[in-house]
Amino acid sequence: MGIQEKGINTRLVITGLIIGMFFSALEQTIVGTAMPTIIAELNGFKIFAWVTTAYMITSTTIVPIVGKLSDIYGRRSLYLLGTIIFIIGSGLCATATNMEQLVLYRGLQGIGGGMIMPLSQTIIGDIFTAEQRAKWQGIFGGLFGLSSVIGPFLGGLIVDHISWHWIFLINVPFGLLSALLIFAGLKNENAAAKKEKVNIDYLGIITLIPAIVLLLLGLTFGGDKFAWTSAKSFLIFGGAIVLFVIFGFIEKKAVEPILDLSFFKNRIFATMNGLGFLLGLGMFGAIMFVPMYMQGILGVSPTQAGSTMTPMMIAMIAASIIGGQLLLRFSFRSVLTAGMLLAGLGFYLMSTMGLDSNEFTAYAYMVVLGLGMGLVMPTLMIAIQNEFPKSQLGTVTSASTFFRSIGGTIGITILNSVMNHSLETKMADVAKSTDNPVAHGALQTLSDKTDALFGLLINPGLLKLPGDIQKIVIHGIETAWSESFTTVFLTGLIFIAIGVLVALSVGKGRIKKDNELNQEKEQQEKSFGQEATE
Repeated sequence: MGIQEKGINTRLVITGLIIGMFFSALEQTIVGTAMPTIIAELNGFKIFAWVTTAYMITSTTIVPIVGKLSDIYGRRSLYLLGTIIFIIGSGLCATATNMEQLVLYRGLQGIGGGMIMPLSQTIIGDIFTAEQRAKWQGIFGGLFGLSSVIGPFLGGLIVDHISWHWIFLINVPFGLLSALLIFAGLKNENAAAKKEKVNIDYLGIITLIPAIVLLLLGLTFGGDKFAWTSAKSFLIFGGAIVLFVIFGFIEKKAVEPILDLSFFKNRIFATMNGLGFLLGLGMFGAIMFVPMYMQGILGVSPTQAGSTMTPMMIAMIAASIIGGQLLLRFSFRSVLTAGMLLAGLGFYLMSTMGLDSNEFTAYAYMVVLGLGMGLVMPTLMIAIQNEFPKSQLGTVTSASTFFRSIGGTIGITILNSVMNHSLETKMADVAKSTDNPVAHGALQTLSDKTDALFGLLINPGLLKLPGDIQKIVIHGIETAWSESFTTVFLTGLIFIAIGVLVALSVGKGRIKKDNELNQEKEQQEKSFGQEATE
């Protein structure tokens, strides 16, 4: 099943990882369903966005740091620490009596979640050979898709029939079980950790943390809380850039750098992280508009809109498993290029959807998109882990997770701006082409009120106009929104197209099968024996 090293029970570890990864990933999707109820009970509409933002900032920030520390101290202790922090944060979230407390506790929970996810991937790299990783990474990659499918449904079920507090409390027993299984399964794992004098890159840590926090804060609230061209924006992004530059200089001189910049000289490391970043830019930024399109243009119910991603996620799970098998027969470049081309086709098809499209068409196009994602995502991790020794797996695995996460955050920001700008432009165009003076005036007035447009699509009754004029205005809003949706996916397609070029530049690297590795090992031992005899 896996590498049965001394002190490692693979079955216990795998079971613990599945439980831990699933519930950590689930937490990122289940909370959104419960937010309306939480807002109503805690009276915190003004800062509710911070419930997600706090988790995102802390979880993203901790990733590169915990990866390096795990290479120094071993995975077991840090995974257990991350699980304990996640459990404590979850328990505290359930006790929150106001929104400020919930935001604070979510930040703590994010630290734990940000430790669990990359360490889970690293442990997989530790206990499996390259060939076995190809089989298992697809399955573990499918857990993320499964959590996205189950999360909204489970969240709604818990809120409707129990209490919103239990979307957090459910993590406690399963988190404890995961910790116990990892504790027992990785017995004596720390023996593999470094024994020489430890040199922790404290300067790197204290510059990297504020750099990431400033970047994420700027991307999250730029264009909303402050203008992109404002003094506050320049201060935040300028501060982030300065800190990243300082971090780069520190890393060049550090004995044990948090992120060894020399890794980027490795072709696989550089291209895979570049591809992960581009995938995040296009994929995670664009798909957030799909439920809105389904509800606002195709008229599905809110419940149905919450589950519109299900076909894509199911396709992603299937492709993740199939992709692992394909890697045993084909090169990384072949699988990645095929996946990016499929994703590109999915983006193009989604961009063709309009007012006359139907649900079946949307689901079919999302399946194509899911197949592309499923081939690419696990391959990125497998290829990187295939290139580096186990002593560096924590650092390189966390780097992969980090770049994909940052790409997704930047993608959401960019494509949200594209959507808003396109809406204003399209609304102005629709207004110009409208002959009715009352409808023209209404459309012109609404053209820069992008926040209100989606609300009018969901509930046209909010627009107090005579029947015929109301139909003209709503139809104009639908046209502008549909065309803007097309613009978003065409913009995302640009990132995917660049990703195809990056995939083609990966090289001829591929997974070496276990029998090939054994033959190499035997040859090395034979050569060593001959040298010793001579």
